[in-house]
Amino acid sequence: MLCLPYLVSSAQNREATSPLLLANPEAQPGRERLRHLVIGSPEGVRGAINQLHVLNYADQMTWSQLITIPRSGILITPEQGEVFSLLRRDRQLM
Repeated sequence: MLCLPYLVSSAQNREATSPLLLANPEAQPGRERLRHLVIGSPEGVRGAINQLHVLNYADQMTWSQLITIPRSGILITPEQGEVFSLLRRDRQLM
């Protein structure tokens, strides 16, 4: 249910043709920057963002705008040694 841009790349010094490049700039000492992706319907994505806000995990204003995933799909280019985990969860429609 996370919003995912056309291309998510954390590769430094690499050009991307995406309207949104989620780069991993210099991390603050003692901290690691994580990238959260919510993929789903616009209503579902907004709902998940709102729930994370209510839980005081992430302010709604820190998320990117919603970006439509093209028919060709999306490409994720990780840094060496990065891993990926996906949680699939159903949301009750109102």
